[in-house]
Parts: sequence; C-alpha cells; structure tokens
Amino acid sequence: MSEKKFRQKKWQTTLFFTVIIVVTFISSSITKFNFIHSMTTFPSAFTWIFSNLMITEESFKKLPTILTKLNETIFMAIAASTTAAALSLFLGVMGSKTTKVNNVFSVIARVIASFSRNIPIVAWALILLISFGQNSLTGFLALFIGSVGFLTRAFIESIDEADQSSVEALTATGATYFQIISKAVIPQSLPQIISWTLFMIETNIRSATLVGILTGTGIGYSFDLYYKSMDYNTVALITFTIVITVILIELMSNYIRKVII
Repeated sequence: MSEKKFRQKKWQTTLFFTVIIVVTFISSSITKFNFIHSMTTFPSAFTWIFSNLMITEESFKKLPTILTKLNETIFMAIAASTTAAALSLFLGVMGSKTTKVNNVFSVIARVIASFSRNIPIVAWALILLISFGQNSLTGFLALFIGSVGFLTRAFIESIDEADQSSVEALTATGATYFQIISKAVIPQSLPQIISWTLFMIETNIRSATLVGILTGTGIGYSFDLYYKSMDYNTVALITFTIVITVILIELMSNYIRKVII
C-alpha cells in the first residue's frame, strides 16, 4: 500500500470515529443520558439482582406450570417458523432472478418480503392485537408475518447462488419449469433453506417470549404475571428456564447444520 493511500485510509478512519463520537454525544445530550451516572448504578443493580432473583423451593414448585407455558411458546415459535418457511419458499422462487416467472411476480415477492421484514415483530403484535385481541393466534400471526419477510429474503439469496449450469442443462433437454426447480434449484439450495429455517426457529423462540407479554400467552404471560405481582423468585426461575431452553435449541440447531451442510 502506497503512503498516499495509507494516509487517506487513516484520515477516513479518524473521520469515521470522530463522527461516531459526535453523534453519540449529541444523542446523549438530546436524551439526557448520563453515562457516568449509569456506570455508578451498576453495583447497586447487581446487588438487587443477586438478592432478589433467587430460585427458592417455593418457586420451584411452580416449575410444571412454567414448563407447560414454555412448551406452548416453543411450539408456537416452531409452527410460525415452519409455515412461514413454506410460504417463503414459494415467494423466494417467485422473487429469485434464477427461477422467476416474470418481473411482476418477482417485484411482488420482494415487496412482500421488504414490507413484512422492516416492521418489527413487536410492532406486528401490537397491530394485530387490535384486531384479534390477546390470544395465541395473535402471537402466531406476529411471528409468522415477521418470519415470512426474513426467510423470503434469505431464500431468494440462496436460490440466486444456485449453480446455473445444472439449470441450463435441464433447460436444454426440454425440462419443464417445475422440473428445473425440483431437480436443480431446490436440491442445491436445500441445505441453506434448512439452515435459515432453523435460525428462524431460534430467533422466534426468543421473540415469542416478548410477544407473549403483549398477547397474554405462553411463557411471556407467566413472566409478566409474576413480575407484576413482584414474585421475583418465580421470575428468576422463568428466566433460567428460558435461557436453558434457548441454549439447548441453539446447540441442537448447530448440530443439525453441521450434519446437513
């Protein structure tokens, strides 16, 4: 690297960090955020956590009820992810440059993905809450819509990365559109499709807890209920079960990815 390019890169790096510092300072001033005060509150915050969020024998008796609600949350997240994956695969095929039928369907698929992806799942839950009320359907739909946007985008990119030579070979032999998709495109993209679906299940299990607080379902509802009643020992147990569940799901997902990829 020449000295001129090195100086230019150094100047760009310095400018970038200067802008970040200035933006941070302005944001802190507007929001009245005091960094020093926040740091000084950490010792008292951790003291409160370790003195209040303790799993006791009495709270442990509620574990069967908590596990029932946790299972409800897990199965809702899995159902939302898998059904969203099915629809997203169709939209991904329509939106991909490799397999699109025409530009109209491609644009529609990409618009649907962009629209549902750019609105947070929590926002979807609040929107749907007005129409469907506090129930499992609202939570399912919020996770489903958010998943469709993310997975459609991921599947489009996965299908676009498929080897074109196999597609061209089948086209030359007179294969139909559906034969090309089922014999060339999907088999190549399947490992990535499964991997993204597993990732979506992990993400939705985490999101379902927060969505449950809003929709009054699953483990999120139990967390909110015991938190508002100031039963912090049970809150600690719920938090612990959520953390363990997420870790186990992630370990299982990583193992499956290693097997299929």
